[in-house]
Amino acid sequence: MDIALFSPSSLFAGSDDSSSEEERSETHENFVERKHQFPGMELLVREFSFHQLNANLLWPGTFAFAEWLVEHKQWLEGRRVLELGSGTGALAIFLRKSFKLDITTSDYDDVEIEENIAYNCRVNGVTPVVPHIRHSWGDVFPNPNPDWDLIIASDILLYVKQYPNLIKSLSFLLNSYKSKSSEAVSWRNDPNDSCPLTRPAFLMSWRRRIGKEEESLFFTGCKEAGLEVEHLGSRVYCIKLSSNASQSS
Repeated sequence: MDIALFSPSSLFAGSDDSSSEEERSETHENFVERKHQFPGMELLVREFSFHQLNANLLWPGTFAFAEWLVEHKQWLEGRRVLELGSGTGALAIFLRKSFKLDITTSDYDDVEIEENIAYNCRVNGVTPVVPHIRHSWGDVFPNPNPDWDLIIASDILLYVKQYPNLIKSLSFLLNSYKSKSSEAVSWRNDPNDSCPLTRPAFLMSWRRRIGKEEESLFFTGCKEAGLEVEHLGSRVYCIKLSSNASQSS
C-alpha cells in the first residue's frame, strides 16, 4: 500500500476548497476541525492533521462533485449508494442531510478513519451515523453479496499503483449486484429517462491533475476488466458493466 508522506492540502495552493478561514485545533494534536461550505449548508468536519493512509483533509474536488450531484439530484432518487474513499465522510454526510440518501461510507481497513467518520456524523446531527465498511481495495470484500446500485467516489486516483486493486474491488461490486425488483429493470429501460446511470453504476468525479498517461491507466484498466467508461462532463465519469456483460448476466 502506498503511504502518503504529505498533506493533500499542500497540492492545492491557492485553490478554493469552499472552506472558511475559521479553524480550531482539537486538544488532541492529530485532529483539526474546520467549517466547510457545501451547497445550501455548512458542515463542521474533523480532519486528521496527518494520517498515514491519506484520509485526512478534504479534497477540493469533493465540493465540485457535491455541486454536480445537486444539479443531477434526480439521478440519485431511490438509489442505494456506497462511497469509496470516503475519508472524513463529509460528502456522505452532505448527501444524507440534503436528500436523505441511503448511503454507506467505505475506506481503508482502519479503525481511526471509521471512528472519525462517525464523529463527523454526530457533530453534524446525522444520527444514527452513516453505516461504514472498512475495506482496503483488492482485499476480499466484507459483504459477499453487495446490493448497492450506485457507487460514488471523488478524487481517488492519486496512487497509480493502486489502480489494479481499485478496479478489482469495483468489478466485484458491479458484477455482484443483483436487481431486487422488476421496477429496477423497467427504470433502467425507460426510453423517456435520460439518466445515464444504469443499475449498477460507478459515478466518479476526478479533478486532480496528474499526467495524462498515468490517468489513462485507470480508464484503460477498466475497459480491460469489461467495464465501459463514459464522460458525463465536468470531469465526472460513469463506469458500468459493458453491454455484453450486462446482457449475459
